[in-house]
Amino acid sequence: MTTEAIFQTQLIQKAWEDPSFKAKLLSDPKSAIKEVLGVWIPDHIQIKTVEEQSNELYLVIPPNPSGVIKSEAKEKAIW
Repeated sequence: MTTEAIFQTQLIQKAWEDPSFKAKLLSDPKSAIKEVLGVWIPDHIQIKTVEEQSNELYLVIPPNPSGVIKSEAKEKAIW
């Protein structure tokens, strides 16, 4: 299990157990994460927290790693 998956599992478990934490996680996720895990999230990183309902499924598509690598290579090639 990745570190990210472990953090997510811990946050979800805490949200299920603590309604006030869940509310804070939904309204101010960076502050809630720092409070519970001690992890500081940089300002340039955005966190969107949503509550999935039983009749919904959220599919998160991460950035394509090949696109990131290619774009970085092009930027460096310019210089």
